[in-house]
Amino acid sequence: MNDTPAADSGPTPAEPSAAARPAVSRRRLLGAVGAGAAVAGAAIGAGGVLAARDHGSSDDAGHGAPAGSASDTAATVAFRGGHQAGIATPAQDRLCFATFDVSPTASRADLAELLTSWTEAAEAMTLGRPVPGDVGDLNTPPDDTGEAVGLTPGRLTVTVGYGPGLFDDRFGLAARRPSALKPLPQLPGENLDPANTGGDLCVQACADDPQVAFHAVRNLRRLGFGTVVPRWMELGFGRTSSTSPQQATPRNLMGFKDGTRNIDATDASLMGAHVWIGEEEPQRWARGGSYLVSRKIRMRLEQWDRDRLGDQQDVFGRFKSTGAPLTGKAETDTPDFAAKDGSSYVIPADSHIRLAAHENNNGLRILRRGYSYTDGIDPQTGDLLGGLFFVAFMKSPDRFVTLQRVLGAHDALNEYIQHIGSGVFAVPPGLAAGQDWGRQLFG
Repeated sequence: MNDTPAADSGPTPAEPSAAARPAVSRRRLLGAVGAGAAVAGAAIGAGGVLAARDHGSSDDAGHGAPAGSASDTAATVAFRGGHQAGIATPAQDRLCFATFDVSPTASRADLAELLTSWTEAAEAMTLGRPVPGDVGDLNTPPDDTGEAVGLTPGRLTVTVGYGPGLFDDRFGLAARRPSALKPLPQLPGENLDPANTGGDLCVQACADDPQVAFHAVRNLRRLGFGTVVPRWMELGFGRTSSTSPQQATPRNLMGFKDGTRNIDATDASLMGAHVWIGEEEPQRWARGGSYLVSRKIRMRLEQWDRDRLGDQQDVFGRFKSTGAPLTGKAETDTPDFAAKDGSSYVIPADSHIRLAAHENNNGLRILRRGYSYTDGIDPQTGDLLGGLFFVAFMKSPDRFVTLQRVLGAHDALNEYIQHIGSGVFAVPPGLAAGQDWGRQLFG
């Protein structure tokens, strides 16, 4: 975890007129009626996390400002561009990540229509606007669920990805499968729960306000009634890595600075070499995209909290107080993996920093963008249920597999963690003006 390896806001376009907005299909409207209770339950279930919003923070200073104000504009990230936002974007504080399976009754046309409507909705929400629709029609459900009214956009980004199963024979997409997209193999030490694994599509919503992020996923889910079915969802309450030099390195739930040696997402050369899919990809439509690997990693926090400080530092290979490697004084000092104290390495051979370092993995690097999470308390043991929701972007999922085979077999950290959920998705490139996810995927 530790050391494994923004778009400018633009002028706000005019909101489409009611005549220009697509009508809600009868199929989706009927599905909405049947699934309304499920969405209400999901909203209530997330209330504990949403209530944690700190309205006194500087990031929330513009809450309640009218749409289109200066504070709104400063809190936006451009939706369109060469790459999807939410990858190289400076990491926001909050995450709502959800996966979906396409309904067995949905057709190719249904999926294409959904992705088109998701594009319009996501772009509106990143601007701090409600989901477009027939506002004020008392005879149909509202087009926007409304819980983000009065909140600033909070640097919201919405990133979509496609799982391996989407490219089977159901929708005629087999010939468009990105070449490296396949299920991850079984990896050392994992104990994956099917309820937290897989999915045909994923949506990553990141923002500086948890309610804004949840609102985005909730509304895309609402638009998907009758076409997609939720598979699993995770709420992240604290970023665990930095993606730009301007961000301070955060700490994970074990109290250590996490992601110190992460890729600098502002470095175009590094991103091109390690993150963005390039000319090597036969599928031209996927070039400029990336691959997303997610892992839900439970931390055995009570066991960790009873460990002595010296052992904790040996496990990570860093000082807990400063984040410096055990061979240095400052967090950003380059680790000296050759340094010895007698016959032993100063940075232990099974330490996380040594095993994850790109110097020790033939230059292999990935862009980390994970978050801490909590699932409450184990009712049988009283233990805290929480850990790291690992999210990383890379040119090929094989990079993660190579790294995890080393970490899963030898990392001293394995005594205190276990991988319990997993996902792999092809993330398409960004959208040009007038383009949408439906036409991009289906060609």
